[in-house]
Amino acid sequence: MAEHSHRDGMAVAGAGLALLAALGPTPAGAAPRDAGAGTVTGSGTAAAARFVPGPCPETTPEPIEALATARCGFLEVPENRARPDGRTIRLAVAVIPATAAKPARDPVVFMAGGPGGEVFDDIPFLVSSGLNRDRDLIVMAQRGNLYDEPNLACPELDRFDTTSVGLPSYAPRTQRLMLDAVKRCRDRLTAGGTDLSAYNTTENAADFADLRTALGIRQWNVYGHSYGSNLALTYLRLHPQGIRAVAFDSIAPAQYVSLPFAWAGAREGLENLYRACAAQPRCKSRYPDIERTLNEQVRELDARPLTLNVRPPQGGDPVKVVLDGGALVNLLVAKAIPFAEVPAAIDELGRGNPERFARARAAGSAQVVGQTARGLTHSVVCAEWVPDHSASDVLKAGREAFPAWPDPVLAQAPQLAFQEQVCRVWHVPDRTAAMRAAPVSSVPTLFVNGTGDMKTGASWAQKTARTLPRSTTVRIPGIGHWVVPQSPCAQRVLASFLARPAAPDTTCVAGLGWEPFTITPK
Repeated sequence: MAEHSHRDGMAVAGAGLALLAALGPTPAGAAPRDAGAGTVTGSGTAAAARFVPGPCPETTPEPIEALATARCGFLEVPENRARPDGRTIRLAVAVIPATAAKPARDPVVFMAGGPGGEVFDDIPFLVSSGLNRDRDLIVMAQRGNLYDEPNLACPELDRFDTTSVGLPSYAPRTQRLMLDAVKRCRDRLTAGGTDLSAYNTTENAADFADLRTALGIRQWNVYGHSYGSNLALTYLRLHPQGIRAVAFDSIAPAQYVSLPFAWAGAREGLENLYRACAAQPRCKSRYPDIERTLNEQVRELDARPLTLNVRPPQGGDPVKVVLDGGALVNLLVAKAIPFAEVPAAIDELGRGNPERFARARAAGSAQVVGQTARGLTHSVVCAEWVPDHSASDVLKAGREAFPAWPDPVLAQAPQLAFQEQVCRVWHVPDRTAAMRAAPVSSVPTLFVNGTGDMKTGASWAQKTARTLPRSTTVRIPGIGHWVVPQSPCAQRVLASFLARPAAPDTTCVAGLGWEPFTITPK
């Protein structure tokens, strides 16, 4: 689901062989280019895709170590494949070599979350998770990303985010300020010639299909998380050629994702947390009523928000924050507070101490400006998630999930406030009919989900796997969004799957449980 931070509470992407030769050794799995792969004309008129070697991005605020030995460049593709005379765009690519002396010939390509998440920022997590241990790791920035041309960042929205921590979550003034930032970003991007309708999951999937061909790779493995799993499903459905295996982490199934979907994920994650606390005797004894307390606090803060001056956890001067019902829910869904501390934080809030939640809210004042491709975010959300339901559908789903919460909170999907209004401003064509299709495939697939995930509930894996008969589903207890970097067991499962897609070893899951919850004095 939509996300503007890759970490999501964790502790905190001539042609073919000739071009790759200029970068160094050919990547594992390379083969002659598929017939029909073409070039991009020098005039900028869009034609078939090609890969152009180039230097790796100079990442900020610190260099990424893995890029020192990577082979980088750009994939040049049409901005809009339905308009062959349109312009060409450039997508940043890195091929990170395997650390094994004799790596497997089939690399793994990663599809990042978001939509609009900055993929190069994910590389340290992928490397530390062992993704390039036995095979090359390929990352490509989805269209509009930070190191792409064009870059669809929206600093106008990022700056709004930094100040929104001091505003009521769903107040009319907050909505006006957000929509003004959205309009200014859209006007700037379109004035620069960007075709916002071309920034969608179908085009993203075609980009990855072109990348495999342009790199001369006969067969590869796909690993996608969150929106990247949505993209991977679409890629599997539309471009099955050359796919050996697909791993989905924190599944956001393309055939289901919508604003009402968000409430189901929030409910499932919270229910699992309540059960986990009840299963730990100390937590159950100390916090016997955390669900009731949370319900009371959502209602109380919606009626009487708190305004506080709080020092952000990252340091600096105190900032003004408004803690209301919407903010409380969004902080929980975003895992802004570690799971181990959530019962204690809820209990403290009920006793008049909002410190943990207030500091987590203040952390949002440090939004990194220009890091996320918000143009891609809104183009995907407004074309694919919003159009086939009404505002009343969101409220209905919220009431079903949390009947004790007030309507002003439930009327906005968590972390996706004012999207109906945003999409009227963003104005891209409805693509829901093209996206509401399940892939039917015999390609081996792996679903890895965390039971604490409040964005994309773990139960969606079983629903999505119905049309994928060679699938394995794994639930990792007590882990939130983007499981593999947070779980050594999930890393072993994924490595086993990539080695033997038809028979991965999942035995480590059986011994897992939620970590002990923080117990504070009464």
